[in-house]
Amino acid sequence: MPSGLRHLVVILGDQLNRDSQAFDDFDATTDRVWMAERRGESEHVWSHKARTALFLSAMRHFAASLRDDGIPLSYTRITDAGPDDLVAHLAEALRTLRPRRVVLVKPGEERLRERIRAAAGDCGVDYVERPDRHFLVSTDDFATWAKGKTQLRMEHFYRWMRQRLGVLMDAGKPVGGRWNFDAENRKSFGKQGPGWLPPPRAFAPDATTREALDDVAECFPDHPGSLDAFDWPVTRDDARLALADFLDRRLAAFGQWQDAMWTGEPWLYHARLSSSMNLRLISPREVVDAALERFARGEASLASVEGFVRQVIGWREFVRGVYWLAPKKLLASNALKANAPLPDFYWTGDTDMACLKEAIGQTLRTGYAHHIQRLMVTGNFAMLLGVEPRLVHEWYLAIYVDAVEWVEVPNTLGMSQFADGGRMVSKPYAASGRYIQRMSDYCDGCRYDPSKATGDDACPFTTLYWDFLHRHRERFRHHPRAALQWRSLDRLSDPQIAAIREKAATLRAAWATGGQGEPAP
Repeated sequence: MPSGLRHLVVILGDQLNRDSQAFDDFDATTDRVWMAERRGESEHVWSHKARTALFLSAMRHFAASLRDDGIPLSYTRITDAGPDDLVAHLAEALRTLRPRRVVLVKPGEERLRERIRAAAGDCGVDYVERPDRHFLVSTDDFATWAKGKTQLRMEHFYRWMRQRLGVLMDAGKPVGGRWNFDAENRKSFGKQGPGWLPPPRAFAPDATTREALDDVAECFPDHPGSLDAFDWPVTRDDARLALADFLDRRLAAFGQWQDAMWTGEPWLYHARLSSSMNLRLISPREVVDAALERFARGEASLASVEGFVRQVIGWREFVRGVYWLAPKKLLASNALKANAPLPDFYWTGDTDMACLKEAIGQTLRTGYAHHIQRLMVTGNFAMLLGVEPRLVHEWYLAIYVDAVEWVEVPNTLGMSQFADGGRMVSKPYAASGRYIQRMSDYCDGCRYDPSKATGDDACPFTTLYWDFLHRHRERFRHHPRAALQWRSLDRLSDPQIAAIREKAATLRAAWATGGQGEPAP
């Protein structure tokens, strides 16, 4: 390769969109694209096999499309020689190819961003970082919105975004006269269950994907999860088909059932689009516009469409903005001073708690769980137990196919674990086993009773819930939004609280030594 190379354009595994600003002013006669699969990106956290396979397959399909379009490309597969570390491998390329500039869109994690910038400097190459037009609000505009706010609330941001984008607005007011339809969107299936559910479209692995699956099985045999059920969209065409399938078959019922859970039904009415959006196979704007079109045609209610739109232009854009305000500070946060280890069963699903067994087992099979399973089952339990937030973060980043640090860190540390002390959400998402009983069938047949906090059949969620309230009583007893919840402690006697604390201590001791479930009575 001649030393006259102008730009080495770095495309990371979650930046697979041809309209990326990385390709602005690309000249095939003077520029080159660089992509690499490296083991270190799957070992930074102990990544689920399906998560790694999704990245590899999507990257390989994207690389093939670049080659078909005549784009000069340097591509390294995970089985190829070279440093296992992605940035060390890039540094080798910079020294060999000697471009004048390395060009890339802002990475999705600060760790990688800093290391690539440093590597470019060490190699005497100009580092050119471009903003990411995939998103609907820039990090600079978000920072302007957040400036001066001691607390960041998604609802306020969401209303600002609705007005800014003109989404579900009518003469400056929200369509339907309300900004959200949460009250209509929290239904459970009840004892009758969900009945027949329209299964999401599956994407059978093609030859490229099968090669990726084989490489993952060979390179990461000891990593968690299974590859047997892999059927994720891995191309832009796949992602568009997945969107159409959701709009045709599940959007109309998504709103009211989005918080519900049911044994053996991982998908329910959810879209399964987060991984495609996070890889940039499909854009949030086209997803939102397609949902709005179905509302305009009368094919889905305002409550369902608003609930879906809020996930995309509300939470997704909000958490990215929160992350980039102070990523290092957020990663180090631990406001509740939690220091317990993560129980082993998070990696195996080997527990006698039916809700956790179902949510984790489903995740190990598919790499997926919907937002309430993540927030109110696995996340809630970790917070009640007092697991160190960094360990919870690493598990979430490792275990879900749609996990990228910019989206996962705020959702886990800010929302799920309350590690930021209330900067992102007003109060902890703490709930006992009764919440899970209300929103699912998980408690049916479970050996634990969600109404009990003590005794041999006490639900660990309920025990740890009351223990959590007691441990953090002084912090929240006068909190304007949490005080009512904490005042419920007043109805418990001192002996009852003592028994709960003793039971909770026994549970913690068991899981601290690698136990899988509650100690035998």
